[in-house]
Amino acid sequence: MAANSKMAMASLAAQIRPFTCLAASQPSRLAPHPPDLVRWIKREGGFVHHAVKLSQETQFGIGLISTEQIPQGTDLISLPPHIPLRFESDDASSSSSSLLTALARRVPEELWAMKLGLRLLQERANADSFWWPYISNLPETYTVPIFFPGEDIKNLQYAPLLYQVNKRCRFLLEFEQEIRRTLEDGKASSDHPFSGQDVNASALGWTMSAVSTRAFRLHGNKKLQGGGSSDHVPMMLPLIDMCNHSFKPNVRIIQEQNGADSNTLVKVVAETEVKENDPLLLNYGCLSNEFFLLDYGFVIESNPYETIELKYDEQLMDAASMAAGVSSPKFSSPAPWQRQLLSQLNLAGEIPNLKVTIGGPEPVEGRLLAAIRILLCGDLVEVEKHDLDTLKSLSSTAPLGIANEMAVLRTVIALCVIALSHFPTKIMEDEAIIKQGVSATAELSVKYRIQKKSVIIDVMRDLTRRVKLLSSKETPSAA
Repeated sequence: MAANSKMAMASLAAQIRPFTCLAASQPSRLAPHPPDLVRWIKREGGFVHHAVKLSQETQFGIGLISTEQIPQGTDLISLPPHIPLRFESDDASSSSSSLLTALARRVPEELWAMKLGLRLLQERANADSFWWPYISNLPETYTVPIFFPGEDIKNLQYAPLLYQVNKRCRFLLEFEQEIRRTLEDGKASSDHPFSGQDVNASALGWTMSAVSTRAFRLHGNKKLQGGGSSDHVPMMLPLIDMCNHSFKPNVRIIQEQNGADSNTLVKVVAETEVKENDPLLLNYGCLSNEFFLLDYGFVIESNPYETIELKYDEQLMDAASMAAGVSSPKFSSPAPWQRQLLSQLNLAGEIPNLKVTIGGPEPVEGRLLAAIRILLCGDLVEVEKHDLDTLKSLSSTAPLGIANEMAVLRTVIALCVIALSHFPTKIMEDEAIIKQGVSATAELSVKYRIQKKSVIIDVMRDLTRRVKLLSSKETPSAA
């Protein structure tokens, strides 16, 4: 963030904590010397295992580590119901709460983090906030793309992510104006949800990032009875949210739902044995790097869930098939029966979903694979021998014949080549840029696009191997 994004206001009363959002080369806390978070949780009736401590030395900066070996199944942290921070939209007893609720109603559902962010910003502005020991320990800055310099955003080189970043930035700028309009008549400190402070886009970006990087969706106050369901409510869980991410976690979160312990809302338990000096790691979800970078501010190398998004475009598919050596592909002019099957795959019809992916647990999204198999096969009788699930599965070896399958895989490889060509730099160039030494945000941008290109190359290698295997099985009669 630029230096002019400072939001401290000299005219504010001494009892109001100003919103500051300063750029920093090293992650720092909101308060220079924040209160001891572990001691606060214990004082408030929570539990923290004696071998759990905060450390600055983890892979992702500040995190939790164990100071001794901890057996599997051990309770590590537990929080009573009053410690998590949540947004209670039905609690509008005061005028300031009513204004906060009115603002929250204007937040799109997909940006749910901003609703809880408004509450977090309210508590941050309150000098007497119950949650100050927690809030003061939050980072002053976040390495999410909405705070990247313009050049580093551009250097992400991936249109779907650029779209999301621009969409969030637009929302923050527009919401800043919305808040100012809403609060024009609420200047009195007793009514103003942010203690009279001016709230600009940078402060909104900070609070939305604080929530997106840290909030968990848990059941609300209502107990689950008779197998019924309860809405999942975003909550910020002090200390627990300092567990970093791993696809191979050693701890997990358990929520008390059946009244087994009325003084515990949520706790962290050792999923495996935790060795001395090991970080405490949760699985944030089986997500691609778009989500990790956009919401958490980091990139996972060799992410098994990394994907590339493509648009199912008939002209593009024809071009890829022709590049793969397929004569007269039918993507632009499918037969009526083929179009009917495309509609069942939701790739045609009134409201189709044309977003398809390559990479991830399945190298090729099933809908895309089935569509290419169907459109490169002109034989309705042959296609009708198989259900769509079979045609969508890459593990179903050549359901429409070896010749068809080889043409299908070569078409997808050609699609990968086209997708790779949209990146203006090569992986070797990217790696050279990192070796030269760049800023933290520039390095994240480069690492992100390296992972995108890598997943394309991995899929191409996988499919090329499959083509060679099929080629060795092909007989003259199957050609």
